[in-house]
Amino acid sequence: MQDFNGKVAVVTGGASGIGAGLVRSLLKAGATVVVADVEAAALEAAVAAFADAGGNVTGVVTDVSDPHSVEALAESVYAEHGVCHLLFNNAGVAAPSANIWETTPNDWTWVHGVNVMGVMHGIRSFVPRMIAGGEEGHIINTSSGDGGISPLPYQSVYASSKAAVSILSECLAAQLQSEGTKLAASVFYPSGGLLDTGIWTTDRNRPESLARERPTDPIPTIHDFADAAKAAGMELQFQDLDELAEFALAGIRRGDFVIMIGLEEAEHTLLDRAKRIGKASLPIDLASIPKL
Repeated sequence: MQDFNGKVAVVTGGASGIGAGLVRSLLKAGATVVVADVEAAALEAAVAAFADAGGNVTGVVTDVSDPHSVEALAESVYAEHGVCHLLFNNAGVAAPSANIWETTPNDWTWVHGVNVMGVMHGIRSFVPRMIAGGEEGHIINTSSGDGGISPLPYQSVYASSKAAVSILSECLAAQLQSEGTKLAASVFYPSGGLLDTGIWTTDRNRPESLARERPTDPIPTIHDFADAAKAAGMELQFQDLDELAEFALAGIRRGDFVIMIGLEEAEHTLLDRAKRIGKASLPIDLASIPKL
């Protein structure tokens, strides 16, 4: 897909962070955008700001972990616009850093419910409609280098969810091609540096019904992460979210399956992991991983 002008796009988790950057870039490119987010107040404020800046944008409160909520989103989009050309399954959350044996069932239920099942719900509700419409379309699933490329061991809940999104996206892309549809899929790895997004304060959206069963240290702030990385010998830079969004749209235009800044470095990481696996060794290089 080369031209987004006049196309209809849906962005989950679009009221802030990476999602908001995607919305701004899509509106700039002339797309009509439906913003989906679980935070009603934040969504209302974001849509008002997007509209004031120009562009055709609306919002639908959506809990991506709930299949009925995502189905209602799809019904709303198709009732209003009759089509969806671009689906960004972007919403995501994270659990506190912990050893696996110190995580709780609710950590896994909540994070995988949003990060994995949320992507699956988006695919199941939108892709059949997109195929039936017969128009060119693209599905973009937000994963993470933490899991999709190499996991941070103390973020096992989050990393495993993002590894699942990567494999899910690969299977989806292969299926869309083998079935002869006009749709394509990409896996998007937000990258280029530290990302100042709402994922660092993700507990604000954690339902009481899925509250953590026992106390733990809170999720570190982005500055905590930067300090820990520096202590491990890594000087991290911040990535501008609007520039990241423009990079993502460029990847869609190119038809890339993997959309990631610094793919060469990721390739080196994966090759090193493959060598370690080939030697029956632990793929993670513990010396280079900050404990967070």
